Amino acid sequence: MRFSHIDTHSHPNFATFSADREEVIKRALEAGVCMNIVGTQKDTSKAAILLAEKYEGTYATVGLHPIHTSKSFHDMQELGKGGQEFTSRGEAFDYEYYKKLASHRKVVAIGECGLDYYRSKNYELGIMNVEREKQEETFRKHIELAIEMKKPLMLHLRNGTSRSAYKDAFSILNSYFILHNSWPRGNLHFFAGTIDEAKPFLDAGFFFSFTGVITFARSYDEIIRYLPLDRILSETDCPYVAPVPYRGKRNEPLYVREVVGEISRIRHENGEAVQERLLKNAREFFKISMI
Repeated sequence: MRFSHIDTHSHPNFATFSADREEVIKRALEAGVCMNIVGTQKDTSKAAILLAEKYEGTYATVGLHPIHTSKSFHDMQELGKGGQEFTSRGEAFDYEYYKKLASHRKVVAIGECGLDYYRSKNYELGIMNVEREKQEETFRKHIELAIEMKKPLMLHLRNGTSRSAYKDAFSILNSYFILHNSWPRGNLHFFAGTIDEAKPFLDAGFFFSFTGVITFARSYDEIIRYLPLDRILSETDCPYVAPVPYRGKRNEPLYVREVVGEISRIRHENGEAVQERLLKNAREFFKISMI
């Protein structure tokens, strides 16, 4: 099948799609949209692989989201209604478990992983508290796994009020460059940083992906025009941040077409040319050939 678009970061493996998961995935595939299904902990990573095995045009990414390194946040769309008496599981990163998952032929990246300073006021203290230490330790293990498996990183980086997750993450990644004299490949999923925060990653060869939020938040226009088109990827991050005209509804992979269209409008470039370039970018980043 000839695919015209790719959603490089989606979560149809989440609980919110339990009732109509197959319909959502088929709706996208039949419209020419393939997808990368991203895990956030053991269960959703395994589910991503099972879905990727079932459908042609789907791939998987496996890893532990930084918010799941501590019992700090519960998202019913992701985890379902069960377990609301606690927040998240506080999962420890099991290197061998994720290595086994990552060896699957449909797994194209490691993550989503990184640093999330948004949901904890403790990060604003600027100290190495327990939660932050867990996130950094887990991030380093993801980097090591990506290097060992020769697969790119899917990065989740979210700033706090006064501390930059982008700057901290780059410092950590730079330590591996010093050791290996090369950068691990990676994509900054749902990039929401500044040009100054983007520059070191851009110089290191990283990619940047954007979601439906760019269809209604004009603050992204400058960075989308600044970045070279050959470093941009399209994503939905579904079920979150549905684009216009679906804003306020549950997002799904099909809607990545709106994101691609908005990127071309923001950059004032030919829509078909942008669409083809973003497909090529995804092929090169994930090292896949079928799209």
